[in-house]
Order: sequence, then C-alpha cells, then structure tokens
Amino acid sequence: MDSTAEISKKRLGRWLFLFFMALAIPSGILIQQAYSQLKWQAFHQHRLIAEELAARIDSNLRRLIDQEESRSFTDYQFLVLEGEAYLNLPQRSPLSIFPVSTSFPGAIGYFQVDSLGSLSTPLLPRQPGNPSALGLPADEFQDRFALENRIRGILSRNKLVNNGKPDRLRDSEAPGRQVLLSPQPGKVELEKAESQDSPKTSAEDIQTLAPADSISPQAAFDQLNSLTRRNEVREKIQKTQKQGTIGDFNLDYSYQSGSANAPSAEQDNKKTASEPKRIARKERIAVAEPQAPSGRVDLESGPALQDEPRIHTFESEIDPFEFSLLDSGHFVLFRKVWRDRQRYIQGMLIEQHPFLNGIVSTAFDDSPLSKMSDLIIAYQGTVFSAFKRGVSLDYAPGTTEFAGSVLYQTRLSPPLNDFDLVFSVTRLPPGPGSELVFWIAIVLVGVLAGGFVLMYRTGVVQITMGQQQRNFVSAISHELKTPLTSIRMYSEMLREGWTSEEKKIAYYDYILSESERLTRLINNVMQLAKLGRGEVRMEIKAVPVGTLMEEVRQKVLTQTDAAGFQFVLSISSEAQGIEVKTDPDAFTQIIINLVDNAIKFSRKSDRRIIELGCGPAPAGSVRFSVRDYGPGIVPDQMKKIFKLFYRAENELTRETVGTGIGLALVRQLANRMQGRVDVINKSPGAEFTITLPAAS
Repeated sequence: MDSTAEISKKRLGRWLFLFFMALAIPSGILIQQAYSQLKWQAFHQHRLIAEELAARIDSNLRRLIDQEESRSFTDYQFLVLEGEAYLNLPQRSPLSIFPVSTSFPGAIGYFQVDSLGSLSTPLLPRQPGNPSALGLPADEFQDRFALENRIRGILSRNKLVNNGKPDRLRDSEAPGRQVLLSPQPGKVELEKAESQDSPKTSAEDIQTLAPADSISPQAAFDQLNSLTRRNEVREKIQKTQKQGTIGDFNLDYSYQSGSANAPSAEQDNKKTASEPKRIARKERIAVAEPQAPSGRVDLESGPALQDEPRIHTFESEIDPFEFSLLDSGHFVLFRKVWRDRQRYIQGMLIEQHPFLNGIVSTAFDDSPLSKMSDLIIAYQGTVFSAFKRGVSLDYAPGTTEFAGSVLYQTRLSPPLNDFDLVFSVTRLPPGPGSELVFWIAIVLVGVLAGGFVLMYRTGVVQITMGQQQRNFVSAISHELKTPLTSIRMYSEMLREGWTSEEKKIAYYDYILSESERLTRLINNVMQLAKLGRGEVRMEIKAVPVGTLMEEVRQKVLTQTDAAGFQFVLSISSEAQGIEVKTDPDAFTQIIINLVDNAIKFSRKSDRRIIELGCGPAPAGSVRFSVRDYGPGIVPDQMKKIFKLFYRAENELTRETVGTGIGLALVRQLANRMQGRVDVINKSPGAEFTITLPAAS
C-alpha cells in the first residue's frame, strides 16, 4: 500500500471523526444535563431519608429521656411504697433490679446525691444490714455492692461526690432537715408541703450547708454544663479523641444551606419550635423510713421489718434532666430534685461507646443510607464515633461526584443537644430514571461508534480496493508485458534464423516456460473471477492420498526443474492409505500456486530445494505441506499475504514477479473444500500447510 492510500485513510478518518464529534457533543451535553438532574434528585431523596432517620433516632432518645423523666423521686431508693400511703406496703424500687435493667443504652447504674454530697443507689438501702435479711443472696449482695462502689468511684474521680466510705445515714439524721414521724405504727402524718412560691435553695445556699472546709459536690454538678467547663472539656477531648473534629474530615458543605460546621439557624429554630417545652414538675409522694431489718425473709415481698416503717409524705419539685460528659469519658444524665428546701441530684452513669452505638447502630444499619454514606456522631464538635459501613455492590453503578459532601446534619433534642449527627456521602446511588438515561447513553455511544467504524471501514475498503485494483493492473501489465515481449523477440529470432542450432532448443524451452506461466496466470485470474461470481462447482470426492500426490508430482516436478530447483516428495506411511475429500483439479491448482510462490521467493537462497510432504493430522484430517529455504515471511505480514491483491513489496521497487492473487486463490479454494491453509516460518524458509478432511 503506497503513501497515497495511507494519506487518504487518514484524511477520511479525520473528516469522519469531526462529523461524529459534531453529533456526539450536543448529545453528550443533553445526556449530562439529564443525568445531573437525576443525581440531584437522588441527593435530595437521600437527604430526606437522612432527615427521617435522624428524626427517628432523636425520637427514640426523647422517648427514653421521657421515660426517665417520669420516674418518681422515690424510685432512686431501695424501697418504695406500693399503693396508697396509708396501706403502709413497702416494696423494692423498680430501679433496684439487678443486674441493672433499663432500655437506656450503655447505662451503668442509677445514683442519688444529697446536699452533703453523700451517695446512695437503688441497689442497696442506706442501712443494708444482713444480706439475708434483705432477701438477697450473698453473691448478689456482693455484686450489688461492687457496682455501687464502681458508681461511687467514677463520681468521686470526677469530684461529684465526697471521697471515703459510704454515708448511709437516714434522711431524718441529716442536718438541716425536718421529718415528722408518725406517732403510731401504720399511721401517716403529712408534712407541711412546701408552697409553690417557696424559694429554692441556691447553689450558694447549698455550699453553706456543706462543711466549711469543702465545696459542695452539687456545685460541681451545677458547673458541668457551664460555658467555661464546656470549653475545657472540648479542648480535652479534642486532644484525647483519635477521630478528631468534624473539620478534620474535610467535608464539603457546598450543598448545604447552613454554615460550615453546624446546622443552619433556620433548621435549629424550626427544630426548637417543634420540641415540647422542658419545665420542672411537682410531685407529691410518700417515703417509707424502715427500721433495721431482721427476722424471716420473704423473697417475694421483700424483707420482714422488725417494726412498722415510718412513713411521711412530701411535695417535691423535679427539674428536667441534663446531660454532660465527665472527665473520665463517661456520660452522666442527671436532674435536680427539690425537697424541704434541700436539693438532691438523681441520675445515671452511662458508658460512652455502648451508648453511641446503641442509639445509632441498629437504626443506621437497617437504613439504605448505610450502603452509601457515613454517619459521624460529634459531641461539641468533636467526633466520638464514625460509622463507616462501606459501599454496597448494589450501589456500585452510582456516582462519586458527591463523595465527601454533607448529606444532612442535625442536632439532637435537649438534653442531648450537644450531639450532632452528620451524614456524608461516600457513593450516591443512581436516582429513578438514571438507568434509562444510562442505557440511552450506551445506545447513543454504540450507534455513534458503530457508525464511525462502519463508515470508516467502508471508506477504507473502497480506498484499499481502489489501490489494489491499481496494483493489480500494474502487476498484470508487468506480468503480461515482460514474457510476451521475450516470446515475441525469441520467436522473431527463430523465424529469421538468427540463432544457432544450439540456442534454438534453449529459446524454445524459454518460450514454452513463459507460455505455461502465462497460462497459469490467466487460469488464476479466470478462476478468481468465477469464485467471485459463484460459478465454480467443486466435484468433491474421496481420493487416496497416494493417487493424489502422484498426479501432483508430475506437474510440480516440471515446474521445479524449469526453475532449477530440486524437488523432494515425502509421504508418511500412516497417510499413504488414507482417502481425503477433495476436488483433484482444485487441489492441483493449490499445490502449483504454493510451489510457484516458493520458487519465486527463494530464488536467491543457498539451498534451492522445494519439499512437498503429507502426513496425518488430528481430528481425522490430512495435512499437506510445501516448504522452501528462502528468507521466510515477516511475522506482521503472515495474515495479510492471503488477502486479494496484497503484495509485501512495493509495486515500484519489487524484485519478484506476481499479481497478489495466487495465495488469495489458494485460501478460497481450500475453504470451498472445507480445508484450512496456514503458514509458519522455519529456520530457514517458510512452510505452507493445507489441511483437508479425511473421508470417513
């Protein structure tokens, strides 16, 4: 193929590329716009899912907080009164169950701190006495005592209760309190209830009730949520938490209407307006003051008391719960209860990680968001937990355009309003309709690519055929003109008698050889034309290999002798008696063309030998081979040499004769006989093989 054809192909490719790009760019823009719209719809759809999930998590927490809010003041004691106060029926508190039973995740246990900083828990009464008298097995008593000591230790380390041994004085023995005991067992005398307008004891008043050399631990509870301590806690946890702050995650807030690190003011105002008001409530209750227990124990109804318990009623005011993080890493949920101008702190200690996992893990795992987003739980801006569930294979076709973008951020309701929930996108799943757009894009790309390839190949075929036709005309002109000129010259010399008797024989042989070559050339052209028109009718029949090779040998021997080559024929004993299905004339033409090709390309070789061989092949077939000892074939041309009109040499500089139709004709004839033609390089030379099916 000359440079003109290559230039034509490149020019065709450029024009077709520009044409299809002119179609593809507008189509791609339209598809991109449609897909972007669908991605935005998917983003907002999953934002709504995140809002619903956050609202569900917040609702569950509010329900748990409300459940704790509804607990009575007396629930934080070991014994409470069952039914009306005058019935005088003390029972164990619902909070005295062991192990601690609560739906609040991560709860360690409940506690109560009086105005002097003395700690008590519902696990044991203030005067436990003999474990058997309480109806408690010794092992359980020890476990209860160990848990109470653990609670005491945590609160002591955080300076919320006094250090030292438990102070189990009865409420009536605490200084500064008035308790009216019933004069007769089984009867109740009501205290004077504190009026609604009675002033509460302030933090300063509480400090005055404590010993002069100490600061009231209740004042420490007052400072838990102060601005100064919140800043100190924030700095401390930022140094200790491995997760870092929300800002360390490099989240993209460009798709959010709020600020870069917090929910928007509009969102906070809307959330605050929808939350119920948290106000203090009043409660009128009765408290049993049991004497030292002794005697027989009934495990169903509790301990048998030596004397009737003393009972008094009072009115208390209970503040809403507050929530805070302790220096030890535990959470504390606590409330302030006012009774007889005295203040009590009641609440529970909570493990950090079980609490965070409990409020989020199940809800998040069951949500489709866990397959396409991460959930960050932050406390005062510091990340405590980051739930990274990975990307589900169901969402693999989704886009990563929004990766790292904040899908939704919100703050929990009080008293947990220091917690932020941040949903960030890892891979956004495709929205409804995106599959249709995707397939439209695939079809469009396929049509454009297919059209480009089809038109380019069609153009290339036309260019190639035109070039091949020009090469064929040039080759035919050369192949016909050269021998005809020689034949005419020798014929004139013989006619005029200008040659000696010795040279006449050589001239006659040359004229005969060139005539036979022209005959083969013309036969090939005619045979090729008939194959193209479908006019060739093969007479396929079973022919013994020996008979077939004998017919071919005479013609090939004449051909090789005329060219000055040695001819070697070899037939294996296994193939000698095999019959092959072939057309003898077509087979002969194949072998003659292959031998002619071998002679043509190995004229300058040192070993002027042509080998024709035959042997059995796998799958019930017979392989025939023609080998020369020439230079062989360049590897990248092995598949091209069987193309019609193809020549490895340039028409203007080639040194061998030929038209480029001999090997193409060989392949077409072999295919018509259900055979196969291959070529391999030898060392030296090349070997062409023809594999034909054997007769059954």
